[in-house]
Amino acid sequence: MSRLQGKKVLITGGASGIGAASARRFVAEGASVALADLQEIPSALLDELGSSVVSTHSLDVRDEASVEAAVQGAVGSLGQIDVLLNAAGVNGYGSAHDLDAAEWDRVLDINLKGSFLVAKHALAGMRERQAGNIIHIASVEGISAISMQLAYNASKGAVILMTKNMALDYGVEGIRVNCLCPGLIETPMTAMLQEPELQVLRERMVELHALKRMGQPEEVANCAVFLASDEASFVTGTALVVDGGWTAGHRLEIG
Repeated sequence: MSRLQGKKVLITGGASGIGAASARRFVAEGASVALADLQEIPSALLDELGSSVVSTHSLDVRDEASVEAAVQGAVGSLGQIDVLLNAAGVNGYGSAHDLDAAEWDRVLDINLKGSFLVAKHALAGMRERQAGNIIHIASVEGISAISMQLAYNASKGAVILMTKNMALDYGVEGIRVNCLCPGLIETPMTAMLQEPELQVLRERMVELHALKRMGQPEEVANCAVFLASDEASFVTGTALVVDGGWTAGHRLEIG
């Protein structure tokens, strides 16, 4: 398969979850990738992907100097960045009355500011070439809120609107900008739902999906491949929902 043959891709949050799954799928489709994360990229993942991973970079998306260094390093190893996948992110809990301001800043800085900063620095080369593709990872929680997750909901809602704004600003320069809105996905971020005391919550959340199951990172990665490919050449400014029917509505059992 070669839907991304020759594409040069930078993936943030590449050490695990959706970022790592996307790296696997992008490489399978012929791309060369640079992986960036605050965590060390697992050696098992690097061994699996082989020479298609041309470089790895330590990255704190909250810090612009760190972002600039990582993007420059990726450009140096890849030659250019055709596709940026912003998959770095964190969850956060709390309602307005009990949410510490430092926690609000942490979640917004990583999920929103971080995506902005990486895009800002990747855009320089894209604008020079008048071509490029940016994919942000948002969430269905940016479309439909969940109680007691104020900062996370706010950050992902803002990512969706940021995506639309960037699509408008840079479409004339041949740059497409889209985002993915996953539902409940089996990743390290949701691993806490495996704890015995949270099993009831997990089951209730699964029931809210029309498909009655959690999604897998690979299912989000499949959609990222589409947006990164030339098959999506007329797609920009969209928030593609990958949620197993979470946002479709609520099924009522009658009889």
